[in-house]
Amino acid sequence: MGESSANENTVERLIACINERHIEVMDELFHDDAVMHWPQSGEVVRGAENRRGIYNAFPQLPTITPRRLLSAGNLVVAEALLDYNGPRYETVFIFEFRDGKIAKETAYWSEAFEAPAWRAQWVERT
Repeated sequence: MGESSANENTVERLIACINERHIEVMDELFHDDAVMHWPQSGEVVRGAENRRGIYNAFPQLPTITPRRLLSAGNLVVAEALLDYNGPRYETVFIFEFRDGKIAKETAYWSEAFEAPAWRAQWVERT
């Protein structure tokens, strides 16, 4: 199995452990010094202790529906829908790997919004 495939498998395991509410599995997938960067909220989560604290205190974990994984070398980009049993977010995760584990995660998410009517003639609706 190539490095990209192994890294994609790690991201798939991450999605599964969150969906199954087995967040302790995250310790196997992230380096202890991994950084999670959330630019939209201006937050950086450094290290396993802080990651565990956030995920253990999460008011409600989302259900993640992956749409697409793209990878090359030590990089995996995942597009996904996050459903918090109400609010739904279109999300892009950028995972950077080191030695087979996640070293950095950068996440961007946005709530869906109604498309403006003025551009309807030029677009397809999904």
